[in-house]
Amino acid sequence: MALILSIETSTTNCSVSLSKEGETLVLKEDHNKNYSHAESLHVFIDDVIKDAGISKSSIDAIAVSKGPGSYTGLRIGVSAAKGLSFALGKPLISVSTLEALAHQINIDEGVIIPMLDARRMEAYVTVFDAHYKSLQPIEAHIIDENSFSEYLNEYQVYFLGNAIEKTKSVISSGNANFIENTLPSANEMSYLAYEKYKKSDIEDVAYFEPFYLKDFIALKSKK
Repeated sequence: MALILSIETSTTNCSVSLSKEGETLVLKEDHNKNYSHAESLHVFIDDVIKDAGISKSSIDAIAVSKGPGSYTGLRIGVSAAKGLSFALGKPLISVSTLEALAHQINIDEGVIIPMLDARRMEAYVTVFDAHYKSLQPIEAHIIDENSFSEYLNEYQVYFLGNAIEKTKSVISSGNANFIENTLPSANEMSYLAYEKYKKSDIEDVAYFEPFYLKDFIALKSKK
């Protein structure tokens, strides 16, 4: 039996789950449009463990969404996960944020393109087939009317994530399907984390860092 605590903080959705052998037992998340991770994350972790009726020492591994996504959000989530992993002496597992997001939908054919906002007309994207096989590396993509045409010309394409509104404004293909109200969640991390746990695919707690993809850029204050 493997009990895994999963933490997802890459977007505004602060999300924590506890799973048993890949199946989510308890899920706690906040779809607030503002970032509440600093205030909510540790409360959610305690609530999930309490609702599951276990002790922290019973957890077999800690999983964290590794990015890409919000720089601050990822930093908060990874810091919490590394702290728990170190304190409890449990392995740390990282899960691709975009891969977990893709698992929110099931399709028989076509391709899935999970996408997360990266300022202006840019988005963090990757592409999966109907069996969640990766078709291209994760990239920071500038969206225009020709984006993903190689897929849209041949397949039904399913877009999801918090960058679909900007994508809808420039892509008008009849093969484009936009899945509304989708943000990365710890729920979909349960299966992916368990698969990595079974293979002992774990991170070095001392050296693990989030997958930011792009360098952090501090914006000037408007004051």
